[in-house]
Amino acid sequence: MDEFLDDPLAEQDDEIARLTAERDELRDKWMRALADAENSRKRADKDRRDAEQYGGSRLARDLLPVHDALTRALHSATEEQRAAASALIEGVQLTLRELSNVFTKHGITIIRPEPGERFDPTHHEAMFEAPVPGTVAGNVIQVMDNGFMLHDRLLRPAKVGVSSMPAS
Repeated sequence: MDEFLDDPLAEQDDEIARLTAERDELRDKWMRALADAENSRKRADKDRRDAEQYGGSRLARDLLPVHDALTRALHSATEEQRAAASALIEGVQLTLRELSNVFTKHGITIIRPEPGERFDPTHHEAMFEAPVPGTVAGNVIQVMDNGFMLHDRLLRPAKVGVSSMPAS
């Protein structure tokens, strides 16, 4: 019996089994580390792309009221005011056009809903509902403010009134 205890082949088999298990464990750790490194690289690449596309969203959001104010100023000017201050009106138009060009250059698009268009909760914010004759429930009846998108992300929804006309 004692000769089996000191069997060098049994010791070698034990050593081979231990080394194989250690190799398998190290291979598993290496594969996990490799996968983690690849995931980190992909995440960093996505973060970099997002920063390039959406990094200026706070500045863009802060400029939206400027666009709104210039648009309102142009829409509120009467024909008499336009005639009396044509250079001023032209300056406001040029400023608004330049701001729109900057928006376009940076991927900002304007959401301009039209009355009669179907209300879309992903791009519109309902400010009120009213039963307006001759309209269809769920359609836009009035636009208070345009909305804005930055590439594929909503910066600000368009503010609209929606018809609640019951079906007749």
